[in-house]
Amino acid sequence: MTQDLGTRIDHGQGKAPADIVLKGGRLFDLVTGELREGDIAISGDMIVGTLESYDGVREIDIAGRIVVPGFIDTHLHIESSLVTPHEFDRCVLPRGITTAICDPHEIANVLGATGIRYFLDCAVQTIMDIRVQLSSCVPATHLETAGARLDIDDLLPFRDHEKVIGLAEFMNFPGVLSRDPVCMAKLAAFQGGHIDGHAPLLRGLPLNGYLAAGIRTDHETTTAEEALEKLAKGMHILVREGSVSRDLDALIPIITERNSPFLALCTDDRNPLDIAEHGHLDYMIRHAISKGVDPLAIYRAASISGARAFGLRDRGLVAPGWRADLVVLDSLEDCNAQMVFSAGRLVTEALFATRATTAPVGMDSVRAPSVTASSFSVRRTGIATPVIGIVPGKIITEHRLLDLPIDNGETAGDRARDILKIAVIERHGRNGNIATGFVQGFGLDRGAIASTVAHDSHNICVVGADEADMALAANRLSEIRGGFVVAAGGKVLAEIALPVAGLMSDLCFEAVREKLTPLRAAARAIGGTLDEPFLQLAFLALPVIPHLKISDMGMVDVDAFALIA
Repeated sequence: MTQDLGTRIDHGQGKAPADIVLKGGRLFDLVTGELREGDIAISGDMIVGTLESYDGVREIDIAGRIVVPGFIDTHLHIESSLVTPHEFDRCVLPRGITTAICDPHEIANVLGATGIRYFLDCAVQTIMDIRVQLSSCVPATHLETAGARLDIDDLLPFRDHEKVIGLAEFMNFPGVLSRDPVCMAKLAAFQGGHIDGHAPLLRGLPLNGYLAAGIRTDHETTTAEEALEKLAKGMHILVREGSVSRDLDALIPIITERNSPFLALCTDDRNPLDIAEHGHLDYMIRHAISKGVDPLAIYRAASISGARAFGLRDRGLVAPGWRADLVVLDSLEDCNAQMVFSAGRLVTEALFATRATTAPVGMDSVRAPSVTASSFSVRRTGIATPVIGIVPGKIITEHRLLDLPIDNGETAGDRARDILKIAVIERHGRNGNIATGFVQGFGLDRGAIASTVAHDSHNICVVGADEADMALAANRLSEIRGGFVVAAGGKVLAEIALPVAGLMSDLCFEAVREKLTPLRAAARAIGGTLDEPFLQLAFLALPVIPHLKISDMGMVDVDAFALIA
């Protein structure tokens, strides 16, 4: 409960017992890097006292422990956790992530404004502070079929919502640089506000032009050299470690005390199995320190630096007058949350039970055509064939030109070289497009895997060593209203239903996590070699990430920003 101003002042002076006092621990001073002793007094949702002795209505002994500010995930798509915002709240808040800045463009690409409204309704109810960036690129490009379209007039009604920060990642950087009218209208409407960036490999003069549009952040930086140029040009770098896009190790050299005011942390896309096995932002902090990063640098990036980058001026320090988002740790190095406070409330299952609920949306969004093995035939001459080359741990792919076998006028895959067929099937009921190409790097020696999570338009994406199994897996997705499927030998081996817009489960995160384990095992049983085959598959349909991708319209040369004939 928020206290009135006078009460907070009295609590801060010790004239009356504070609501909660944490006693016997130390706080990590993100200004000096020192560990400081003293009580922490909380009044309502605010810290009102530190480094002194206080009495409290409720006193909690935290002897031997360290208090740091709550962690801020500065860019993520909650849909990629495969659970609803309410379940994401339960999943990561106990790990210390007290603020999440999300872009709901996955659900927006399926449902449009209805999807954004659903996220805003959820954000008002969750215990963690979920902030929303308005999806800037729906559809992401003209090279794919999405379920919806959002123009500036669709976004403006949400601009002044209490949970909205600004305009989400502007992925269509070619459109920015060419001054595309649709891009220009969105950018113009948010000048003076926050505009998130998305600029993989963009350097030199094009980067300058992109930044001149008022864009301030980037989470697509994958090398230290690229990061240093962007930092020098005023960008705030959001260091990312997701389930597929794992850039933390490459960016460790830039995470220094000097750079830390201009760095923040994000996950972008991380599933509940990874969160359970490794962690979330807490994992990033642990890992960075184990690689030699100064704790002051990484804890700044996890809190105060992200808060400042996104204009959240009330949080990020353990100090009087700041929002009481706090994490009580065993040690800075281990970063294991022993207690978490969100706006002055101790996080417990009982606290989660106080939330109102939001009815799910998009429960009938998969309207794909039925397919057969022959739907995936590829007729081509004997010239070299474009093949998507997977780079494990990256969403950037290689554009490979390879000679493939031709049988009766049809181009086939080549399992000996790990080259498989990949197809995208339009699933929004708009045109029934089916496009087929080739990919190298999945390792499958039989069967197929399929998904309705396929960034950003979220059509059905299927890869396989057998066309009949590809058809089985794709058709099964329509029957379960979206999700992931593994099929082989004419049978479905494992599946998980994601009926909320074909992106999220309507189950609790524990149930989703349990279903992902046999799904991952089934993918390995048919030869899969990737740690996260489904999320890797999801990014192969994203035609704004270099270099070669596939959409329902065909193979896409991302560098040329054009379909390949």
